[in-house]
Amino acid sequence: MPGTMAESRYGIEERITRFAAAVNSDPTLLRRGRFLNTTCQLDVGEATCLLRIVDGRIADTRQGPLVTPSAAFAISGSSAVWRRFLAADPPPGDHDLLAFVKRRELKLTGDLHPLMSHLLYFKALLAHLREKA
Repeated sequence: MPGTMAESRYGIEERITRFAAAVNSDPTLLRRGRFLNTTCQLDVGEATCLLRIVDGRIADTRQGPLVTPSAAFAISGSSAVWRRFLAADPPPGDHDLLAFVKRRELKLTGDLHPLMSHLLYFKALLAHLREKA
């Protein structure tokens, strides 16, 4: 059943648990995020994941359900939207975080300063979640 909680939990969320090592070993990404300390929330359909970032490294990932999640900002969207965004080779318009926001398919909430001041970092961070071609 596409779009179910189980699908999001074992698709995108499974990748989240494994991508910290890839992010933390990417020297370009670590250089871009060397002054970044924040917690961001990814809402994939009904599922929630918190990423705690310290000096550009993913220090911790916590997956919901979370009783009182606390994050500086959140990126929220349906499982279907996240699947399109994180496809191995997304079509034009589906490759960029802000394109989805502009089309109101993904929603940004909270203090967006960490996201916007480190936008290239977050775009590369989320690219590490993409399916391998």
